[in-house]
Amino acid sequence: MTNMWGIHNDVLGPDLVTGNFISIGWEGIGDLRQIGDDRDALKVLLQQTFPEAKAGAIPVWAGILLRFAFEMRPGDIVISPYKADSTLNFGVIDGPYEFIQSEPLHRHRRRVRWIRTGVPRGIFPQQALYEIGSAITLFRVRHNRSVFEQYLASASDDVTPVHTDPVTAEPTEEAVEGWAADEPSAARISQFTRDFVQKQLLAEMSHQQFEEFTADLLVSMGYQARVTPYTGDGGVDVIAHRDPLGLEPPIIKVQCKHTTATQSRPDVQRLIGTLASNELGLFVTLGTYSKDAVDLERERQNLRLLTGADIVELTMQHYQELPARWRQLMPLRQVFAVDRDAEGR
Repeated sequence: MTNMWGIHNDVLGPDLVTGNFISIGWEGIGDLRQIGDDRDALKVLLQQTFPEAKAGAIPVWAGILLRFAFEMRPGDIVISPYKADSTLNFGVIDGPYEFIQSEPLHRHRRRVRWIRTGVPRGIFPQQALYEIGSAITLFRVRHNRSVFEQYLASASDDVTPVHTDPVTAEPTEEAVEGWAADEPSAARISQFTRDFVQKQLLAEMSHQQFEEFTADLLVSMGYQARVTPYTGDGGVDVIAHRDPLGLEPPIIKVQCKHTTATQSRPDVQRLIGTLASNELGLFVTLGTYSKDAVDLERERQNLRLLTGADIVELTMQHYQELPARWRQLMPLRQVFAVDRDAEGR
């Protein structure tokens, strides 16, 4: 039976997808094939290589390295969250463990055949997102595996939450890893909050309400904004400007897509077709954009594309200035949390 793994790698980010691989750090540790599948020997080497490490981290690190080199198998499924745009990448392990000495970072690698990339997190139930939000670098996805299998077997981005099994007791050393994975650190709480905001924007708003929310978000950022008539808007959903009367350039025309579907270059070009010479275009979606659409943004100085991750970030930055109706829909409050980075190197 194949396994399903989650892996975090914010160091190399999009290079994983373009290069068709996954990787982990610990550059001070050489080729694991020369060490062998020997946990005790690896723990000793880790302690010698990283003498500043806390004692509790050593067994966690050893487990990650051994898992990456010796437990992962070709054909296993891997889920790689990409924090920069709050998406998930799904792939299949496509080769054995490799140690690439010439690489400056993350020399421990495995080839991957990516099967779905740039998948918005908001389409999955929160319990599944919490599991893949593990604070450790590499972990086996156990309790919500069926959720992700259901998604991969479907032809759409619709996911129905399924029952998950309760967590069972782990052996002592694995229990240490389990604690590290579930620790409620600041980074994990922050991601949990972002997932919640995106879900509320997606599930609790109609298309028309999302247009109204976008206008209010722009107002909270210091713009004047109004929603155009919901029908017959010609592809322009919101008009925004800086001056109170909306007579002085630049005038910003906004198109809103209340969906997690990937927006294509033709989708964006339709907005560009509405722009006069002194007008700016803003395209807003809860999903992401195709490479061709992103290339179009680079070609046009009067165009800006906002992804779902961008909208969530702006919502959190300007939360207090939003109207009460939206704050009631997404009740948030500031808290203090442990500011501990994930243990991955």
